[in-house]
Amino acid sequence: EAGPDDVVLAWEGAEVVAVRLPQLAESLDHILTALERREGRPLAELDRKAKQEIVRTLEARGAFAVRHGVETVAGALGVSRFTIYNYLNREKGR
Repeated sequence: EAGPDDVVLAWEGAEVVAVRLPQLAESLDHILTALERREGRPLAELDRKAKQEIVRTLEARGAFAVRHGVETVAGALGVSRFTIYNYLNREKGR
C-alpha cells in the first residue's frame, strides 16, 4: 500500500510498486554521523578549515535543502547558523 509520501511506479499504465524514500532529515543525521566517524572525532572539535570542508561536502549532497538543515549542521559543528551561512556564501563567491 502506498502512503501519501511514497513514489508510485507504473508499468504500461498500471501501478506496480510503491517506493518509500527515507526521510531527508533522518538521512542528514546519518550523513553527519558518517562524517564524524570519518574524521574520528566530534565535528564540533574540528578546526575552521575542516568545518568549511564539511559544509562544502554537505552542500554538494543537498543537506541544506532539508528543512532545518542549517540548524542541524550548525549544531553538529558547534557553530551558529550565521557561521554556516557565511561558509555557504564564501563558496558561492568563489
